[in-house]
Amino acid sequence: MRGENSDMGEVRGNESDSVITDGVSSERPIVPRSATTAATATAAQGAAPATTDAPLLRGITGPADVKALPAGQLKELCREIRATLLSYGHHHGGHIGSNLGMVEATVALHRVFDSPRDRIVFDVSHQSYVHKMLTGRAAAYLDPERFGDVTGFTNPEESEHDQFVLGHTGTSISLACGIAKTRDTENAAAENAATGASSTIGNVVAVIGDGSLSSGVAFEGLNNAAEQGGNLIIVFNDNEMSIAGDFGGMYGPLARLRASGGTAQPNLFEAFGLDYRYVEAGNDVDALVAAFEEVKDIDHPVVVHIHTLKGAGYAGYDGCPECNGQASDTTQQGMDTGDMSHGTTRPGDLAEGIASTDNVLHTEPWHSDHCNLSDHEPHEGQCEASHWQKPDSALGNPDDPRKYYGKMAMAALEPRFNYEPGLVVISPATPGSNGITHDFRERAGMHYVDTGITESHAVAFAAGIARAGGTPVVATTASFFQRAYDQFFLEMSLNRSRVTVLDFLGGLSGSDNTHSGAYDLTMFANIPGVTMLVPTSGREFLHDLAWSTMPVGKPGAPEGAVVIRVPGEAILAADRDSSLLPLTGGAAAGSLTGSLNTAKETLNDGCGDAERIAATIRDLQSAPLPQSQADMLRWRITHRGVRVAIVGLGNAYPLAERAAAELAARHGIGATVIDPRQCTSLDTDVLESLRNGHQLVVTLEDGQLEGGWGEKITAYYANHWSRTASEAQGTDSVPNNPAFSGASNATPANPRVLNFGAAKEFTDRVPLAELNERYGLTVEQVVDAIIRCF
Repeated sequence: MRGENSDMGEVRGNESDSVITDGVSSERPIVPRSATTAATATAAQGAAPATTDAPLLRGITGPADVKALPAGQLKELCREIRATLLSYGHHHGGHIGSNLGMVEATVALHRVFDSPRDRIVFDVSHQSYVHKMLTGRAAAYLDPERFGDVTGFTNPEESEHDQFVLGHTGTSISLACGIAKTRDTENAAAENAATGASSTIGNVVAVIGDGSLSSGVAFEGLNNAAEQGGNLIIVFNDNEMSIAGDFGGMYGPLARLRASGGTAQPNLFEAFGLDYRYVEAGNDVDALVAAFEEVKDIDHPVVVHIHTLKGAGYAGYDGCPECNGQASDTTQQGMDTGDMSHGTTRPGDLAEGIASTDNVLHTEPWHSDHCNLSDHEPHEGQCEASHWQKPDSALGNPDDPRKYYGKMAMAALEPRFNYEPGLVVISPATPGSNGITHDFRERAGMHYVDTGITESHAVAFAAGIARAGGTPVVATTASFFQRAYDQFFLEMSLNRSRVTVLDFLGGLSGSDNTHSGAYDLTMFANIPGVTMLVPTSGREFLHDLAWSTMPVGKPGAPEGAVVIRVPGEAILAADRDSSLLPLTGGAAAGSLTGSLNTAKETLNDGCGDAERIAATIRDLQSAPLPQSQADMLRWRITHRGVRVAIVGLGNAYPLAERAAAELAARHGIGATVIDPRQCTSLDTDVLESLRNGHQLVVTLEDGQLEGGWGEKITAYYANHWSRTASEAQGTDSVPNNPAFSGASNATPANPRVLNFGAAKEFTDRVPLAELNERYGLTVEQVVDAIIRCF
């Protein structure tokens, strides 16, 4: 929280075509997947998680221990790691599927290379769990009491073996180019000086894959690597998946490379002038050790293309009742037509904990089975649910805000596809996280586009659709949208493109430091020509979406791009339980044109999400749309009072109501409560009206305070100082201003302003309740700060 004038506290040319074919070994004892750990069974029964039995893994304190193992024990180490990942997924959750596919590759990397002298850069780095296990952090995955010791991504503060904090995508090749450049210049200087010391950096390895090659910056890195030359090893983890399916023209050539053992043309890596090697047996640790030994200390950039199985070790596809049969049908279809571009039945290696699977061939548009992200037990192969696994303790929980409001938005848009051919939903590879289900995508057909992990392209693509008269809706999380900042300014805003942006996970959350949405308001709300709406209920959210997607030329339609911050936890909780809004009970007061003030359908707080979403959509059909953009920018006074005005933005609005109710109950102060509905501009009519009878204005926002929204209100009053009659006559001073006397009929004055919001800082996996406490965003702290002003 920040006072008006002082800080009161705050808070992702080929030299040889080497082909290493699949090799399956059965020398080690076979351990059934169902019996890999006792911990899995106890978790399902609700018992305390057991410690995973993994004697080889427990003996690994660093890469030297991996090198010291007899070669015959590497498969057993892989099996233990796989069992550990499966148990960890049940108890803790995480990016389990991609790590299961990278077990053998990571063991082989640390078997062959000499980290940290050899620098290994993991793209996105959500596929680095095995790397962490092998670099002294295995206990964080083996022992339940240590599960919180490490982040979900690489982090140099944890280990010298981690190069960067990375949670977004596509940058590993560029980063590796930079490291290699420094090594090469240091070596050149040492050679020229004859007496200088050479670089301490050896091989430089970039590990990219799991869909991240689709990012434009990855191709920029490939381009630079080919020009730069020198030792640079790019390991491309091709698991035939992204977060959902793989989309884009490059995946056809990649599939043909897989089918041909790496010999097909065109070869996009060779097109850049890069050396290229292909490893079909991407889950065979011996084959990978041989491949990496071949390229170690190479004197030029090389791509090692490894074909892995995402989720290798999960239960087979036949364990999914609603999916069972689809894979075999599509496999037969592929055999009949010769279309095997998405793979064939994959053999397993039970010595490493991998079963055979036929969940690798899907000819329907979305290139995966019908398991939605986190909605089903994940499966090996092309299964979207394997990207992120919920812990067993969270199974059966209601949808989080991203899925709840995402499903709501798609349900509202879908009926319009029949009569609005230009209405298109665009997702940069993160559909399931945001409630864009597999079934919706199939029904939407051409009205849905997955662009891959390409936020910059997605926004520019949307601007093109808008220029042609279409109605694009781009949906992903706030932190991912940071990657498209330039497109928001130029292609979208400067060109006044009618693009709707659905900003998920905006505001404070318990996310890690790479996925925090605390900076979305400072990013979007300060772009000229962009309207940013912050709805405070599901009804308002759908109303805002209906307005932002109004046809061009219709009276009241937006004049440019609209960003809608998808409501968060506090809003969803109030939608499900109206008692969390003690002053209004969720029924907004006021009489603003274009706002939802019509009587809404009465629902019991205990009704299910599907029923609530359906009722909200029915309400929307009778709600009036605004007649001008100005209508959407007006603030709503939801409760009228005196002395204090509390303005709660978006997710902070329920806090405003609860704080006002507590003020009244404990101190007899009936505060005014305001829902500003947007953070693009100030409603100066409302701000001016507060001069009469209000001595204090309090702003609440769940985002970065500095450069954010609340400070604009402080600046408004500071820049529009109004002298009272007594001040003009020189008979009064500011400290004795009658406006602070407590009288509700005081002379028009300049209210003091208190701003509550987050500090300008990165936070890492801090629970939301703790963040709210840190930043003063609790009822008790807000009320106490208000009382101290009187």
